[in-house]
Amino acid sequence: MKKYFSFFKIRVNTEIQYRAAAWAGVATQLFFGFIQIMIYLAFYSNAKEVPIHFDQLITLVWLQQAFYSIIVYRDLDNDIIDMITNGNISYELIKPFNLYFMWFIKITSRKGARFLIRSFPILILAIFLQKPYHLSLPYSFSTFLLFLISMLLGTILVISIVTIIHILTFFTINTKGVLNIISTMAEFLSGFMIPIPLMPTFFQKAIYYLPFRYVGDLPFRIYSGNIVGNEVPLSIVIQIIYIFIFIVLGNFLMKKALTKVVVQGG
Repeated sequence: MKKYFSFFKIRVNTEIQYRAAAWAGVATQLFFGFIQIMIYLAFYSNAKEVPIHFDQLITLVWLQQAFYSIIVYRDLDNDIIDMITNGNISYELIKPFNLYFMWFIKITSRKGARFLIRSFPILILAIFLQKPYHLSLPYSFSTFLLFLISMLLGTILVISIVTIIHILTFFTINTKGVLNIISTMAEFLSGFMIPIPLMPTFFQKAIYYLPFRYVGDLPFRIYSGNIVGNEVPLSIVIQIIYIFIFIVLGNFLMKKALTKVVVQGG
């Protein structure tokens, strides 16, 4: 375990060096946040009945932008991809660690570092904005605690899915096709493009059976107060079940890939 933690620290320190890219990311997320809010302002100004309160919707927007570096699927680790495609994976196979969990740590450190340097400026600025653009605070400490638990589980879930996308490179060589299909589908079904409460009711019911909404939609709506009561612990249990499923699936795919991997040259 110590070697995994040491590697995590090294990767975080490496990612933090790219401060210019981090500030560019902050500016981009702020821009898209304001654009979305202005669209929803226009939409709500003529709406008689709404499925989610406007303050909750704005809170959802800012949390999506602040936690974008965590919930995004299409941000792959190029070191891992290059390792597979150029044959350097052979060096990894002789090292004394579990390759699946090492990749899991790599992706975690990448997302963790980007979260640390990008998310807090967005959250702080959004909290101090004037209405109707400001980020609301959680209704209670218990709500905030449930949000943290759900967000942690959502982070583990998205990392387990992204790890599988990396593993699929063994079978496809080029990740663009798989990445575009999975990421586009996942981001739409997770409510990142259109908030799930604004979708048709029949479509919402179908989305609730899929894992993607448990990455961002669930924790963000818990924070905003849109999801309360018995639905919260039940949803958290479903998050844990999906995490178990994807980690087991990832380990299975990794073992299957490594039994058939062929490295040419030498």
